[in-house]
Amino acid sequence: MDDDIGSGGTAAVRLIRGTPLTEAVDTADPRAWTAFDVGVRQILRYGHALLPDGDRTAVLRSGTADAAAPRTEASPRQPATDRSGRLRRWATARFRRPAGSPGQDARARLALALCHPDGRVREAALDGTAEHPVLLPLLVIRTGDWATPVRERARRLLGERLDVEAAVALAPLILRVGRRERGAFGLELLDSVLRRAPRERLLPLHTHTGRTVRRFAFRLAIEEGLLSPGELAHRAAWDDDAVVQGLCADAALAAMTDGDDWDEVLEPLLDARSPRARSAGVTALRRAGRPERAVEFLIDRSALVRACARYVVRRHGTDPLPWYRERCADPADPTVPPGAVIGLAECGERVDAELLWPLLAHPAPVVRARVVAGLRTLDATDVARLLPLLDDPAPGVVRETTAALLPFAGTLPSGLLTAHLSIERPRPVRVAAFRLLDARGGVVGLRAAVALLDDPDDKLRAWAGQSVQCWHPGADTPRGDAEVGELLNRARHLFSDYVLQRRKWEAGLSG
Repeated sequence: MDDDIGSGGTAAVRLIRGTPLTEAVDTADPRAWTAFDVGVRQILRYGHALLPDGDRTAVLRSGTADAAAPRTEASPRQPATDRSGRLRRWATARFRRPAGSPGQDARARLALALCHPDGRVREAALDGTAEHPVLLPLLVIRTGDWATPVRERARRLLGERLDVEAAVALAPLILRVGRRERGAFGLELLDSVLRRAPRERLLPLHTHTGRTVRRFAFRLAIEEGLLSPGELAHRAAWDDDAVVQGLCADAALAAMTDGDDWDEVLEPLLDARSPRARSAGVTALRRAGRPERAVEFLIDRSALVRACARYVVRRHGTDPLPWYRERCADPADPTVPPGAVIGLAECGERVDAELLWPLLAHPAPVVRARVVAGLRTLDATDVARLLPLLDDPAPGVVRETTAALLPFAGTLPSGLLTAHLSIERPRPVRVAAFRLLDARGGVVGLRAAVALLDDPDDKLRAWAGQSVQCWHPGADTPRGDAEVGELLNRARHLFSDYVLQRRKWEAGLSG
């Protein structure tokens, strides 16, 4: 569990000091409850240093916990064996005060007891949750307790008190605790309660900010048939979680029959921003008897959608390759679709690279970037023709060119790339030049990295430092090269003396 133990410990200290529960803990956040559960035990066991000065001094200097807390029948004087034991008895006395005692409300004392390191204290505190519904989250956590008596009693109590309203409110926490080794009971109980709930009571879970909650809610709604195909299609279209998109899109299409109105399902899917939803809609065009509409998605911005569109078009008896070639035939056409360029590369042959090379001069940067990516896809990279594109004013073109040239980094002119590291160059060009020089390695890569150690660009400077630290001499690095020793000495601050000596030894240099 990724609980923030530090914030949970802080909340525990505030409760011990008398802060009301609702102020110390964010009761609406499931992470706050799981962190609080861990934090209380950490504080009561080891966290005396986190207590306020007066309380800490009283606990550590006294021989009993009673010096820091009023004596009651529930807190008899006991000999102290160590600091953590004194702290635990001191805090226990604080939350075992009678309900009317000042300085700490009953809910705070009960919350501390429900998270106490002693299982007998946790078990005894379970019944108190009936009077304080705000503490139901801690009852949920105790259903996964490692102590069997605590766990069984908590499960019995939660089974009696968990109604639909509470289940909807506690669903995020139950799903979070359900990931634990003993958390299956809560998931099963939540599932059984929500399956009996009316449809409108589950709607808040469909728009919950937590992806895990939405996934659980939609799986439940799909299994129970609570949403129509049109509603599922709309959910798939606007939800930003890929799992929910797939669940709802697949369920919406699976529920359709030949006589149904496909428009209420297809239109939301085809208009969705998510490639996952659009691809499902495009694939369904064949089943809906509308394969001709898949043609417009052959130039979609998503590779997944383009692939699905080509599948539908081919199944309809049309080869998409001539269609792509026709749209890339005129390099002077300012309306060349970028998707047609990369689509031609995805389904074309190496000879189709001749249609793409002229498009490197196209005025649209996105088209030029797709041309470079397409040439790389067709394995038709020409270093001499692509190298000038490192100076392209469009960062996207520079990035694609760099990716295409990386396999040939060892053959590129190092002088030209070094000149591109100049501070006068645009940042994308400098980054591209360093990527290529760093991929080349050897003395050339080390020289480029050391040159950027004082660069004003923070990210480039940090990248250069990491490159120097990871540098090792290659097979083409001359042994005993004095320049290597000089460059390593300039980067001395990045190494310990031992590591620097090892690097020089690897390069054939004496210490």
